[in-house]
Amino acid sequence: MADIDDLLADIESGPQGPEVGAFFDFDGTLIDGYSAALYFRDRLTSGDIGVSELFQTLIEIFNMQQRGHDVTRLVEVALGSLAGRDRAEIERFSQELWRSKVAAKVYPEARRLVAAHLAAGHTVAMASSATRFQAQDAAADLDIEHLLVTEVEDEDGVLTGKVAGPILWGPGKAEAVVAFAAERGVDLDQSYAYGNGAEDLLYLETVGRPRPLNADGGLTAAAKERGWRVYRLTRHLRFNPVAVVRSAASLAGLGTGVATGLGLGLVNRDRRTALEVASTVGSQLSLAAAGVKLDVIGEENLWSARPAVFVFNHQSQLDVAVLGSLMRRDFTGVAKKELKRDPTFAAIGWLADIAYVDRTDVTAAKAALEPAVESLRKGTSLVIAPEGTRSPTPRLLPFKKGAFHLALQAKVPMVPVVIRNAGEIMAPHSFLINSGTVQVAVLPPISTARWTTRTLDRQVARVRQMFLDTLADWPTG
Repeated sequence: MADIDDLLADIESGPQGPEVGAFFDFDGTLIDGYSAALYFRDRLTSGDIGVSELFQTLIEIFNMQQRGHDVTRLVEVALGSLAGRDRAEIERFSQELWRSKVAAKVYPEARRLVAAHLAAGHTVAMASSATRFQAQDAAADLDIEHLLVTEVEDEDGVLTGKVAGPILWGPGKAEAVVAFAAERGVDLDQSYAYGNGAEDLLYLETVGRPRPLNADGGLTAAAKERGWRVYRLTRHLRFNPVAVVRSAASLAGLGTGVATGLGLGLVNRDRRTALEVASTVGSQLSLAAAGVKLDVIGEENLWSARPAVFVFNHQSQLDVAVLGSLMRRDFTGVAKKELKRDPTFAAIGWLADIAYVDRTDVTAAKAALEPAVESLRKGTSLVIAPEGTRSPTPRLLPFKKGAFHLALQAKVPMVPVVIRNAGEIMAPHSFLINSGTVQVAVLPPISTARWTTRTLDRQVARVRQMFLDTLADWPTG
């Protein structure tokens, strides 16, 4: 089995430029699992699948697994059930499912592979039997420009329940890649293709650099016959006793620190000391129990200009422990109002005197932030995620202006805290934690002395670009 670093090195040293193609299968190759299963499960639990469709789907899955049928009939059943639905409605559903379920399934190492091909100037395309609904948000997130997928027919924006063209499975995928290469001037002999299933064999044979990735038994055997190297990406953390124990111990560690801080706060009537104990002890116990270490660059910037508004990119619930360990004392934060009733977060919120905001009510949100401005003026720093919510992927969401208004009103510096990989160690919507090292870069404080409300949009864009630049070119020390 070949190491992924060998593959990355091969891309870097191999042919460069747009005449070289890099074709990626989607399900099982770029993501851990199958998007169709996630779509089906979500529709089933929401009551969107009737008895007839469920019965037909189970029959076709059996035919594929036990009788060797191709995917054609299964696709026909799935699309047939969507006849008469608005394309825009299905696109909205797909976008939400991408954010809530599929995004977390993307292999972090697959992101590195795609990025390496883009850096080499290659023509990168996704080639999959999945529909555009399933694949387009993933392609956009990975910066994959070209989509070779199973297209869905519509008439004036209403789905007909039929495919528009071939289903890109087996020979269909191979033919689509060959046609695309001819149209784009891509040299297939110099190109790469990634796939995981035995049905990808013809597709992989279209290129000079086939790369079986997460290969199943059939493809592994075929690769061995052809002398192809097989690569495996690291699987996401699955539900297992070790993961559960480690994650529970992490939560218990955080709880112990918070409980100790609460006790001190109640006995001594000193919330400031209580917060310092809770954030330092609780966060460190939580991270240690999970087997998580911090690699912090620019730690001196945490202390050089307090009070300040500390802004961070929000990827995971692990961010709470990471930031608590970094900040330690004299800070507060902003959180959505729903967390005020969360038993896990409520004690932390009391200790830090968190400002809870209603994101659906702009007027109420502004009023809720007034105490935060006053706290900044009195010397208490503020920690806030300008994205407003957790990003489902390592990509930054758009920044909101709230944190910038606060820094401007309080006339304090802004300090960017860039977190590189917390989402890989603890997925955005998961309670399971991988052991590993979270990388953090604390950038130098940014003066807000010359900021005005008229130039605030420019400052938002400037600070967001700092995050993008840091994530793209991670500092070494």
